[in-house]
Amino acid sequence: MSYDYDENTVVDEFSSMAIHSNGPDGGGAKLYVPPHLRNRGTSDGLADSVNDFSQFSRPSRGTGGDNFRGRPFRGSYSNRGSKVGNERQQSDSRWSSFNVNTQSRGGHSTLGSNVPRRSWNAPTEDWTQQLPRNERTEQELFKKASAGINFNQYDNIPVNATGPNFNDSASTISSFTELSLHKIVRDNVELANYERPTPVQKHAIPIIASGRDLMACAQTGSGKTAAFLIPILNNMIKQGPGDSICATINNNRRKQFPVALILAPTRELASQIFDDARKFSYRSLIRPCVLYGGADMRTQLMELSEGCNLLVATPGRLSDVLERGRVGLDHCRFLVLDEADRMLDMGFEPQIRRIVEQDAFPPSGERQTLMFSATFPNEIQILAKDFLSNYIFLTVGRVGSTSENITQTILWVEENAKRDTLIDLLAHSGFTNNDFLTCLIIQKQVH
Repeated sequence: MSYDYDENTVVDEFSSMAIHSNGPDGGGAKLYVPPHLRNRGTSDGLADSVNDFSQFSRPSRGTGGDNFRGRPFRGSYSNRGSKVGNERQQSDSRWSSFNVNTQSRGGHSTLGSNVPRRSWNAPTEDWTQQLPRNERTEQELFKKASAGINFNQYDNIPVNATGPNFNDSASTISSFTELSLHKIVRDNVELANYERPTPVQKHAIPIIASGRDLMACAQTGSGKTAAFLIPILNNMIKQGPGDSICATINNNRRKQFPVALILAPTRELASQIFDDARKFSYRSLIRPCVLYGGADMRTQLMELSEGCNLLVATPGRLSDVLERGRVGLDHCRFLVLDEADRMLDMGFEPQIRRIVEQDAFPPSGERQTLMFSATFPNEIQILAKDFLSNYIFLTVGRVGSTSENITQTILWVEENAKRDTLIDLLAHSGFTNNDFLTCLIIQKQVH
């Protein structure tokens, strides 16, 4: 089918369509005006443009900005589509409720983090700027905030810190108000209901805030995540992005250059750290992201492309992203290895060494490195010697011991009496409601 036609012939045919008027000026002929254009007056130029049929010319196929029919999107087959309709949409207040929130929340979704999508117009940003509150995001981040578990028992946990040029008595806090925190971080600590620091937080936060490397041995659940996130985010806000954003712009935004990198052994721990990072960076320009295996790579790379200042990742997935050239560690000033002993037990040491030693990571002494581990075996000691510089060694409780909040009891029973014994234990546990949880670890499951 051909769309070719003689434009002059069409104009002539339309011009010949006249209707005689019986108006007071003598019944002269005038052009037919469609109903939707009548009674509009001549001030807007609509009546004068009725005879202009140049808008009906069909653009050639493949013209940029055209839809599949070959005409401009919301184009001008009629004045109603090109002007009146657009003005009607812009003036209608009902459309204001359909504005899409383009704020980003990092690695899980593109909505709700109160961090606007980066404009990439300037190579530097003022990270000390506090963004407006977002009640929806605030409710999402802090709805389950709690002050901690059994803090009175935490006070009895022994803590020891040693290192070159270090005075332990002058580097301890008893409350978060003693810290020189930026208003952004201080407000978020209050929203999270953090009132009393745990033993690891009392000692680790001042050490990290001073810029020293740290090797900390503490039990799981002792507050390690907040112990390194609060001082790192506080220093990032005060120091700014440096050259990281400029480097991303120079790479056409395809490659992100985070300022802080946190490595974790599992996706569950990485997600937990990422959620806490979102809490403490709320209302700031710092954008955290998370990378872990078992999730869609394309989705994570799309989130990463929106900007990444603090990256939480598992070693395996980060190695894949580094090979794809989507992340650069050239401007990373903070490195955290959380649960380092577990990462070594899972066989991640080659990936960790490749990330830290073989890529363009700033060397030891030019970056701040923090390691957290529940135990301190020989492998961890070697890793600390290779990665840390002039570091402080902090121990909370007895190294390798179980949590102080757990009472361990061994009960020896015969094979055929296990089920009856378990039922008796649950029945006489002392709990009178169904709110308590029980975890059973078994060797095999019988279906």
